[in-house]
Amino acid sequence: MNLRAPSNPLITVDPYFSVWSPSDKLTDSVCVHWTGKPNTLVGTADIDGTVYRFLGKLSNEDDRPAMKQVKKDCNALSTTYVFEEANIRLTLRFTTPLLLDDLKLASRPVSYLHITAEPIDKQAHCVKIKLAASEELCLNYRGSEDVQAQTLAFNGIAAAKIGSTTQDILSVCGDDLRIDWGYFYLCTNAGTTYTERVNVPVMKDMPAGDSEEMTFVCAETVFCTDNKMSALFCFAYDDIRSIRYFDKELTSLWNCNGKTVEVAITEAFADYESVFARCEAFSDKMFLDAVRAGGEKYAELLEIAYRQSIAAHKIAVDENNEILFISKECFSNGCAATVDVSYPSIPLFLLYNPELVRGMMRPIFKYARSDEWKFDFAPHDAGCYPHVTGQVYGRNELKYQMPVEECGNMLVMATAVTLADGNTDFIRANLDLLENWVTYLESNGRDPENQLCTDDFAGHLAHNCNLSLKAIMGIAGLGILYGLLGDNEKKNQKLTLARSLAADWVKRAANGDGSYRLAFDRPDTWSMKYNIVWDKLWGTHVMDKSVLHSEFASYKKHINAYGMPLDNRETYTKSDWLVWTATLADERKDFEDFVAPLWNAYNSSLSRVPLTDWYFTVTAQMRGFQHRSVQGGLFIKLLEYKGLMQTAKGVL
Repeated sequence: MNLRAPSNPLITVDPYFSVWSPSDKLTDSVCVHWTGKPNTLVGTADIDGTVYRFLGKLSNEDDRPAMKQVKKDCNALSTTYVFEEANIRLTLRFTTPLLLDDLKLASRPVSYLHITAEPIDKQAHCVKIKLAASEELCLNYRGSEDVQAQTLAFNGIAAAKIGSTTQDILSVCGDDLRIDWGYFYLCTNAGTTYTERVNVPVMKDMPAGDSEEMTFVCAETVFCTDNKMSALFCFAYDDIRSIRYFDKELTSLWNCNGKTVEVAITEAFADYESVFARCEAFSDKMFLDAVRAGGEKYAELLEIAYRQSIAAHKIAVDENNEILFISKECFSNGCAATVDVSYPSIPLFLLYNPELVRGMMRPIFKYARSDEWKFDFAPHDAGCYPHVTGQVYGRNELKYQMPVEECGNMLVMATAVTLADGNTDFIRANLDLLENWVTYLESNGRDPENQLCTDDFAGHLAHNCNLSLKAIMGIAGLGILYGLLGDNEKKNQKLTLARSLAADWVKRAANGDGSYRLAFDRPDTWSMKYNIVWDKLWGTHVMDKSVLHSEFASYKKHINAYGMPLDNRETYTKSDWLVWTATLADERKDFEDFVAPLWNAYNSSLSRVPLTDWYFTVTAQMRGFQHRSVQGGLFIKLLEYKGLMQTAKGVL
């Protein structure tokens, strides 16, 4: 990979079980959780009696010598580092097997580190590998609670286990929080494990307990040979229960039938070779498909977005044994199952497992049917992660809602997921709510009042042209759904209305120079019209092609060094909407030219965090948000290329 990732994924299982390296060299910084808080993971190699670091640091003051890093690479599912020192070549390969065609595997909370040691000089050497993981992986902050650690062995595997002493399961919810219940496991099938207490200086601006000592779980293996040798380590987390879902506490999918974490770890060691081969095959195919769809830079963007987009969710099952795919609105506000976060993320999941899109929507449908929801439009969210117990955004006050936004989102999502695999059972079961929400759009979508939209950081905006486009596509979407259900009369009615609204939109939004306004009452303004991309993908053509051509052509004069701003009010942009907007281009070169500044932004940004989706187009600096699932939206060009949405033509 030529792209320098702002932060490098090491362990990417879910919003809690997450470890990243925010440096180009794996030895240059302390490993962190996606929030940037320390999740200290350290690896050392004792080579013929001299100890070198190859993974992370104990603290910023850790000045032990580091091995020389000679290579780093990343694909969709693995991050690889190569080091050379003292005539030893050490290769590290971190893999989290998030294969969406196998949800039990994807939800299994086990991540791999495969290490190979090879003598460069063909001479015999003795290399002792040590991995150490701190108590931070099972606490909100180091020292915030007492921990208990122990070693154990099962099925030929040596393991060390650590967790808090209180085990107050699912007791808290929020954004900048880490898990403080359940147990972290460090395991190997080629060595020993133990625990130790280590004095580690407290990092600046970090709360800590009274002592600077931390408990670590450790694993060691020894290579003494003149040949290449390898060892496999696994990191695992048993959170016991994962999601509070209204009146129930749910486990994850992997253990919904009572499987223990020891069994999961045993299976992970046994199937590593076959699982890794599947991961490599998937990653290679995804990259080649993406190159064909949008070029090499586009393909590299997808490689660094894939694991993050999935790991911002938890996969569980509800009381009906149906999939739930619960997102966390990471470093935004911590909301769970947020509709306008699900909406931009769906291209990835439409491509690789549409059932996950239904899993995003189920909590919203369930909550919208509850006595607590009093409005005639769709909810914004269903809780605060990991509590999915009802909307928390805006305290359910009308002025803080996103009525047109969320109705349009749910209708587009329902349409897209049905087109992706042809399964109409889900929309049949929820058609009454979709019809209620399209009624709201018909009354309020033509010229939205002073409402928030998904870009709520920009504040309320009346007469929002792009929001009106979402309403139009929501109405068209229900028309497609009626066609799939065999009701041609209602299909034609909705599609005719959508086309009429689109023609009216053109008249009221036009600037007169081929571009279209930010708001109907604001001449000579501009914005990305990303919501109309579904018209192209579905082939509905509710909007005249000449409108899309002239609007896209007008964007060129607004592009800064690191991309086109969201609209004329600020210089910041959103990565998901940028790629959606680029997908409006008819020519491959125009698409590539439009997304190249996004590649440049991530490649050069000083914001060393998991991909931010909200950044300044002049400096490439993060404005806010990181590790959000919305990066799944980058896959929309690949979704267009695959043609899954074009099945709509058969019912139009």
